[in-house]
Order: sequence, then structure tokens, then C-alpha cells
Amino acid sequence: MNNRSFKILIVDDIPTNIQVLGSVLRKAGYEVAFTDNGQDAINKAKANRYDLFLLDIMMPNMDGFEVCSILKKMPESK
Repeated sequence: MNNRSFKILIVDDIPTNIQVLGSVLRKAGYEVAFTDNGQDAINKAKANRYDLFLLDIMMPNMDGFEVCSILKKMPESK
């Protein structure tokens, strides 16, 4: 199976975490997108289909648990 068909959204407010994880996933052949906040993750989920969301738990304004709860309720990312 070609990993390129899988889209992953990384959500983390620490750029180094995004860089490291994104690099590993891209080398494994996955298509990777990223953002540094929960609201942007929700907006991206409305505009694009992702197979997996990797959420940081401790983020300012909206933590990963809140983002996850919202994403589960949205038809685009259910």
C-alpha cells in the first residue's frame, strides 16, 4: 500500500516537534500538513480530508482534547 494516499495533520505549538515528526512521516511516505493551533486545525479539517490527526495535548487557547472533541462531531472528520 502506498503511504502517499494517507494524509496526516500534525497540530503542535512547538515548531521543533512539527519538524521532527513531519520529517519522519514524510520519509515514510506520508503526506503531511501541519498547524500550530487548534482553531486552524479545525478550519483545515473543514477544507481537507485527513486520515489521521496528531494532536498536542497542551496548547494555548484550545487544548488537544477540545480539538479532538470538535473534530469527532464534524462530518468532515468524524
